Amino acid sequence: MIVQAASRLLRGALTRGRMRGISTGLPLPSAYEGDGKTTVSILNQEVSNLLLIDAYSTMGFVLNNGINVVGSVALFPRTVLSWQVASVDDINEESLSLFYMLEPRLDVLVIGTGDRGTRLNLDIIKFLRSKRLNVEAVPTESACATFNYLNADGRLVGAGLIPPSNVAILSEDAFEAQRRRKQLYKLED
Repeated sequence: MIVQAASRLLRGALTRGRMRGISTGLPLPSAYEGDGKTTVSILNQEVSNLLLIDAYSTMGFVLNNGINVVGSVALFPRTVLSWQVASVDDINEESLSLFYMLEPRLDVLVIGTGDRGTRLNLDIIKFLRSKRLNVEAVPTESACATFNYLNADGRLVGAGLIPPSNVAILSEDAFEAQRRRKQLYKLED
């Protein structure tokens, strides 16, 4: 029962359009009903006061509180801001000042560089480390997962995320979009 409910909620987590979110298959029948049965908890619903990333697209990000953010974002455990950075080439000491001037100091700054293969300038990483800030610069897909994990773990984490220019569409994503499209145009009796 819990697994089926979690599966329904996970399937509903994807939003419209070319969006990459959580993909699930059909729920499997329960094989064990005794004490000690494994249960599934949906993190985004348990941690109601923290901001987590539910999905991302080439246009921006969808947060667990229903906010759609267009463009790059500066994200903190309970705050989201527009970040005026279009690509890794725009990341400099000034654009990062928000992250290293904060008190209390961040445990980790996660920088989502956009697409895979896009790297942050090594001088920028050295600069942030000189400010005693731990930095993780990874593709945006990985940065979203890293931010969610660290935030849910109670770490004081910040993220600067650039939307990727390409988003892979999985077969489950395409199927879900097609199913939603049919429901959208379905006439009520």
